[in-house]
Amino acid sequence: MQYRTLGRTGIKVSPFALGAMMFGPVGNPDHDDSVAIVHRALDAGVNFLDTADFYSHGKSEEIVAKAIAGRRDDVVLATKFHLPMGQDPNMRGNSRRWIVRAVEDSLRRLGTDHVDLYQVHRPDPDTDVEETLSALTDLVRAGKVRAIGTSSFPASEIVEAQWVSERRGLERFRTEQPTYSLLNRGIENEVLPVAQRYGMGTLVYSPLAGGMLTGRVRRGQAPDVNRAAMFRYFGDERRLEAVEQFVALADEVGVKLTHLALAFVLAHPGVTSAILGPRTREQLDDLLAAADVALDDAVLDRIDAIVAPGEDVGLLDMQYRTPAVTDAALRRRPLAARSAA
Repeated sequence: MQYRTLGRTGIKVSPFALGAMMFGPVGNPDHDDSVAIVHRALDAGVNFLDTADFYSHGKSEEIVAKAIAGRRDDVVLATKFHLPMGQDPNMRGNSRRWIVRAVEDSLRRLGTDHVDLYQVHRPDPDTDVEETLSALTDLVRAGKVRAIGTSSFPASEIVEAQWVSERRGLERFRTEQPTYSLLNRGIENEVLPVAQRYGMGTLVYSPLAGGMLTGRVRRGQAPDVNRAAMFRYFGDERRLEAVEQFVALADEVGVKLTHLALAFVLAHPGVTSAILGPRTREQLDDLLAAADVALDDAVLDRIDAIVAPGEDVGLLDMQYRTPAVTDAALRRRPLAARSAA
């Protein structure tokens, strides 16, 4: 395994990170099997594990704790906070009030006294980023967190956070976790260049586009019912057409579609690690085999011809959208004001 430096933290991580979102009721409810998946990844040289408090409402973190017991020092452990963990409106978000509780809950579930990377799962328009950075800085100085990062932050908010850190003498976000795949290349426009400019590591999620790039989701074939319920974009004709072209390209090159997809994201100089999210050991073994695949410029040019650099062919359901995109009231003047104009 050729390890890479996580931004400017000095921490060495594997180019594949094991994502634990599918550990627990949402994906694989068998704790022992999930633990075995972690052990197989660690034995293969993967040293980067990524989870979140929200995944199966804490069960994912508990499974990870079982898996790394006795091997904690060999693991770069990352988790996240922000998404709701209860009915109380204060059990979510990026406020100091929630952060100081959320980290203690995660540490307890993970069975450790620190996490190597603590990430803000999504932006929070209701909380000043200085409030968030101040609380996270205290956690770093207390030794409970080694480094801090973001997930799904727009480039503008990444820049704002970097400026606030510099001007207020606070810890800097050292990583960003965006979605990136053959089908979703939007981060090439600004997020990846901004992350590179500020020396941030980038660990990308959904490199297989939520399962569309496994080869099991094809035009005219009904996808798995459970996954289709989670991801509505399986029926997007634009995505299906692109998948068909990538299937043909993979066949021509002589590699599996999954390997083509993973090799593509790791070819970008701004990407540190790609997060794998297997539900079974067989899936993990297949994905790890992509470590030996390297794409030459001719193949990368062919990929660019199918989905242009910086283009998103449809969006993942879990991709972050600014509040103005989801709330019409934020992008429309009151009717009276429009009439007066």
